[in-house]
Amino acid sequence: MISVPNKNDGPQIHAITAGTTVFSLEEVQCVDELWEEYLTRGSESSGYYFLVEKDDDRVVGYVCYGPRSLTSGTFDLYWIAVDPNIRRGGIGRRLLDACEQAIRNLGGRLIVLETSGLPNYEPTRKFYLATGYTLEATLKDFYHEGDDLVIFTKHL
Repeated sequence: MISVPNKNDGPQIHAITAGTTVFSLEEVQCVDELWEEYLTRGSESSGYYFLVEKDDDRVVGYVCYGPRSLTSGTFDLYWIAVDPNIRRGGIGRRLLDACEQAIRNLGGRLIVLETSGLPNYEPTRKFYLATGYTLEATLKDFYHEGDDLVIFTKHL
């Protein structure tokens, strides 16, 4: 069931992020920082919204998104991750659908997401294409030499 998370979900969100094979320690720490902002300031003040999918009380996936500064109706999808032990069961797609609906409800019209061009992110890029996102741009050697920034969008 997809819902707004509670403060006790933080350790599970951290564990899912850390348990993936793609996120670096720095990226895991970034999710932790966004989570702390969300908890201490709330969604509207922090600009970070989270949704989780739970199986009973266990978080099995999450998504983090928020409005893009200095725009009207544009939102960033910052993070989406599913427990690596149960991928390919539709959780990511359900979270993405719920995120898109939540963004619509907030007056959103455009979602922008950024990901890596490294080979281990290929399944992620295919997922975005399969869920209706458009590859808008690739910035070569953005993160570091050999790691491109790949930008996707979806008009709602």
